[in-house]
Amino acid sequence: MNGDDTVYPCSFVIFGATGNLATNKLLPALYHLELAQRLPEGLSFIALARREWGQDEWRQHMQESLQEKVKDRFYEESFASFAKRFTYLKGELHDPESYRAMMEELSKPKTGVCSNVVFYLAIKPGDYAPVIKNLDLVGVNKSSGRHRIVLEKPFGEDIESARLLNQVLHRSFDEEQIYRIDHYLGKETVQNLLVFRFANTLIEPLWNRNFIDHVQITVAEDIGIEKRADYYDKTGALRDMLQNHLMQLLTVVAMEPPPALEADALRDEKVKVLRSIRPVSRRAVHAHAFRAQYGPGFVGGQAVPGYQEEAGVEKNSTTESFVSAKFYIDNWRWRGVPFYLRTGKRLAKQCSTIAIRFRYPPQQLFRETPLESIAPNWILLSIQPSESMHMEIHVKQPGLEMNTRVIQLNASYRKTDEVPLDAYETLLLDVIEGDRSLFIRFDEVEWAWRVVDPILKYWAQEREFIHTYPAGTWGPEEANRLFDSEDQVWRNEL
Repeated sequence: MNGDDTVYPCSFVIFGATGNLATNKLLPALYHLELAQRLPEGLSFIALARREWGQDEWRQHMQESLQEKVKDRFYEESFASFAKRFTYLKGELHDPESYRAMMEELSKPKTGVCSNVVFYLAIKPGDYAPVIKNLDLVGVNKSSGRHRIVLEKPFGEDIESARLLNQVLHRSFDEEQIYRIDHYLGKETVQNLLVFRFANTLIEPLWNRNFIDHVQITVAEDIGIEKRADYYDKTGALRDMLQNHLMQLLTVVAMEPPPALEADALRDEKVKVLRSIRPVSRRAVHAHAFRAQYGPGFVGGQAVPGYQEEAGVEKNSTTESFVSAKFYIDNWRWRGVPFYLRTGKRLAKQCSTIAIRFRYPPQQLFRETPLESIAPNWILLSIQPSESMHMEIHVKQPGLEMNTRVIQLNASYRKTDEVPLDAYETLLLDVIEGDRSLFIRFDEVEWAWRVVDPILKYWAQEREFIHTYPAGTWGPEEANRLFDSEDQVWRNEL
């Protein structure tokens, strides 16, 4: 999946450099790339934030946060080399003067004329538009070279706001310059799923409605909203996770083989999946989607408050912290196969999995033996916290009677001495190298919003009541109503 732009950027500007995203994800990922000697030699960074800091305070902040995050991989010599790449600028996102100061810093002679800059928006989505407009104001636009702009999800709050944001982006940048980042697509298991499916003739012929009963995609978090009520209480789990992360995982599971592993070829196939999802009508929302909110409970043996007791949450809020949904893909490969998606906070454990359940054998050969029925086969893909693939099959138990046991074939691909690459590291390296394969094109964003928009609009009118579930559980029992048959159950464990 090589990019078509091999010219490395000479500068990397981080908006919101002291925020949670930059501190917890971006800086550790960039530091690991420094350790691996994957950052171009001439690449420099500008950290732009509103704090009244000088270079020493910024360096101290970086050192303390990296020591906490990377722990035993923190090396003084490597950090010194990494810190030399950074210049800290105090600035306000809405102040044009801050952008002029940034352009002045970019114009300083370091490695020659800097016509290739990455602008990373590690900020709230509500601040995207003013940053884009101010960049255009100081001359950063589609005519100014090979500049790239990176945005984090969510891309809009609904289909209308997503289109407006896209219009603002396209006034200043071409689609080839825009990198919409979804870190789930950078995870090794997600990428390995393409190889698992398309490089193995053992698997691909079975990957269709003739053999697969249903697909489950779960992204579970044991944490709460983490003092982010100002963002989360206006967003909810459907917008925050399902519309982007889970829909992207669905497209990778369901897509047809692309003609080549190229950015647009991959994204074309993902869009075809989204366009094939059966629309959810207003009267079918209850049968296709369910929402709930965590109440008080215990996580890891510790008592935790319910959602409505969290600081900053509006009184009697009906914002969902848990959502499950059922979708059908009306194409030749998947027609009639339900895809069950669920995500939530304060669930029993932190995990992300894709579980594919196969149909029962077509003939009950063992009905006159002690083995009256056979459980179906599964393929289980763990995305986090561990990365692994398992296939469950039946074998006969040793002995005189015809009994079976389920064994797992482990398709774990990482050797014990191989250091896992974080998803952000993968995606940041792709940004630097100009490879757009794992980034999201706008038509993917638009069609994903089309899928969930009817659910959002319906729930917006139902503000009187929301189901609850105890923190530390796998969510409400009522979520089981989405299943098409009684023998379908959520797969919580590998």
